[in-house]
Amino acid sequence: MGKADFLSPKAISNRIKSKGLQKLRWYCQMCQKQCRDENGFKCHCMSESHQRQLLLASENPNRFMDHFSQEFKSEFLELLRRRFGTKRVHNNIIYNEYISDRQHIHMNATRWETLTEFTKWLGREGFCKVDETPKGWYIQYIDRDPETIRRQEELARKKKHDLDDEERSAKFIEEQVRRGRDGKEIEENPVYTELKRESEEEKVAFNLGASLCVAGPSKTSSALGVSALKKDVAVSVKRKDTSSDTRSEKKRKSALEEIIEMEERKKKKQQPVRTDYWLQPNIVVKVVTKKLGERYHKRKAVIMEVKDKYSAVVKMIDSGDKLKLDQTHLETVIPAPGKQVLIVNGPYRDTEALLEGIDEKSFTATLTLDSGQQKGKRVDVAYEDFSKLA
Repeated sequence: MGKADFLSPKAISNRIKSKGLQKLRWYCQMCQKQCRDENGFKCHCMSESHQRQLLLASENPNRFMDHFSQEFKSEFLELLRRRFGTKRVHNNIIYNEYISDRQHIHMNATRWETLTEFTKWLGREGFCKVDETPKGWYIQYIDRDPETIRRQEELARKKKHDLDDEERSAKFIEEQVRRGRDGKEIEENPVYTELKRESEEEKVAFNLGASLCVAGPSKTSSALGVSALKKDVAVSVKRKDTSSDTRSEKKRKSALEEIIEMEERKKKKQQPVRTDYWLQPNIVVKVVTKKLGERYHKRKAVIMEVKDKYSAVVKMIDSGDKLKLDQTHLETVIPAPGKQVLIVNGPYRDTEALLEGIDEKSFTATLTLDSGQQKGKRVDVAYEDFSKLA
């Protein structure tokens, strides 16, 4: 029987069948050939090319198995990292997506017999976090990229710094409120004295209104003296009450005003200290964008001119090419100790300094200011706040 024509239904059907996934038992991993039926697979096994591959594999079978195992592991982890990141996902979901590729490495050609065994191996070797549930095995990719780890440490350090500022502010406010509450509670109480008569014949007079009322025949001077004494006591007690009230009110006002002044002072201090732009002319920077190709990626350049605060014209050091780049495509360069740098952000912005040393744990460097009013002062500055002078 002759071969079917190119556009015949039989030929079209054969091409459609050959494109999709087919039965695994009719696939030869050594030759990487997929057969469509049992007869085709039998013919392939009897062919000379297959026999030659078997002879090569029989000489060193472990080498071929290790190669297939390594390739299977690499492709599986790459799919997990690219497709799901660090999310927790069922291992069967990833495996189904992996085998959807017709040219994938089959598991029966590796040293792992089952997907469960392969999942346990990933957990033992530290590539993933694995846990068993009633629904099956779940895996979570562990990203060990140095750039990712550095970014996570920077975010954690920034979050801790923000929390420390908030805790200090809350503690200060709590202290001011406590001081105001203590000042309000401590008030001087009026002192009451017992009424005493110098003689039994003398009668006590009370001033209950504007006019003076005297009970019985008594001396006017004594009545006036007692009423005057009573008035002085009342006035003194009233003055003490008003003075304590005004004093506590002043304390409360001063605490509130102090908090407001502290917040305003903090805002005024933070406004000129840090900005969202840092580009400065005559400093050395590094190109970090990959959009320009490998020719400029990770190459150093000198900023020739700053435009609109967020973009600059740079000149490549090795090739001399001039490019206009945004500040998101650039990063600062840290020179060797003893070199001159320029502080581009922070409280010492636009100040030249001398690099003394680098602290890799805290991502900071010790600088000695070389210009300005505080010349000679040693300060600690973050990596991204200074760059090498051209």
